[in-house]
Amino acid sequence: MMTTDADISNSPFGAPVAVTRGDAVTPLVVLLHGRGSRETEIMALADALPPELSYAAVRAPLAEGPGFAWFANRGIGRPVPESLRASMNWFNAWLDGIAPPGRPVLLVGFSGGAAFAGGLVLDNPERFAGAAILYGTLPFDAGVPTVTARLAGVPVFVAQGEHDRVIPRELLDRTWRYLTEESGAPTIARRDPVGHGIATSALAELAGWLGERADYIARHGFPGREPARWPALPEGLPDRAGPRPRVSVAIPQQQLTDNSQPELQEKLFARLSALVGVDTDQSAISVPGARGFMLTQALTTGPAEAFLVPMAREFAHLHPGHDGSLHIALPVGLAADAIRHGWAVAHPLAGIRLTPGMVLVYGPRDERELDVVTAIVSTSHAWAAGKFTPAAA
Repeated sequence: MMTTDADISNSPFGAPVAVTRGDAVTPLVVLLHGRGSRETEIMALADALPPELSYAAVRAPLAEGPGFAWFANRGIGRPVPESLRASMNWFNAWLDGIAPPGRPVLLVGFSGGAAFAGGLVLDNPERFAGAAILYGTLPFDAGVPTVTARLAGVPVFVAQGEHDRVIPRELLDRTWRYLTEESGAPTIARRDPVGHGIATSALAELAGWLGERADYIARHGFPGREPARWPALPEGLPDRAGPRPRVSVAIPQQQLTDNSQPELQEKLFARLSALVGVDTDQSAISVPGARGFMLTQALTTGPAEAFLVPMAREFAHLHPGHDGSLHIALPVGLAADAIRHGWAVAHPLAGIRLTPGMVLVYGPRDERELDVVTAIVSTSHAWAAGKFTPAAA
């Protein structure tokens, strides 16, 4: 079905043209084509994606040669800031008509459409339920924020080709690092032995990711970002010294470098085991040897989102000695703050299968860091026990 919207005011681009599929209620997946393509070409992707979702592909406003582009370029993957801003304003006006606030919207962008999708979600993270950045780059240095924890709570799917000769490798690598380490986004990331084209296996995983994200939203809704106030840290969370450790992209998520020493791990385990109402056992969700912290000794009133495994009442676990990091559940606002200050990274499946504030907290390297990590996990414990309400912290 072809639809046009003539109500886009104050825009030099005119009314959008869109191809749509589905209803006006279910989560909307917006497919954003690459440079030189048309909306009808990328809409064909919907045939391989979950049929229970709705889809739209809107024509880019700038005509370049036989196709269309989302913004004027300073080079491949390097948008002119003024052009990107104008295109995003035009797009957002169209989006508000087809998906009023309250209807979940997920973006899927390929190539130039990936840069545009990245610009949209970086510009207004609260507007979108997730974004897929396929075989493209984020629009760095183009007027949208790329600060640490900007995308906390916004799941992202990124796929790249190992042999891509269209997008500069430096931009692909920079996109990969930002999304998996600094952005705060729970990120599924994959690289496939292809060029500048979507691998079949990547498309299949994208379909599963979209379906699971939509299902999670239907069951739990959108979490808000609460003020970053830590009950055990009245002065706020300090910055962690030094660069971030390297963490695996694949699941199981593990800390690979700058690991905690065994004696510090045991001190941390002793402190957390002594928290009120806590039992310890093999984690119900993690790798063999991971020690879980469960609130099974007392009645608890914390929400389901305060637990990694609600049925087991597991709110945190400590990974085996070769790793020494922890997974914990935090309110999204505090998860973002922990990432922002260098203490944590988002779990790839947060907000997909697991609580949206699930993070990996790096293992402590000295006594000072032991105190800070203890305070972070104590906050998770208090939330799970019902002794801490984020909005009232």
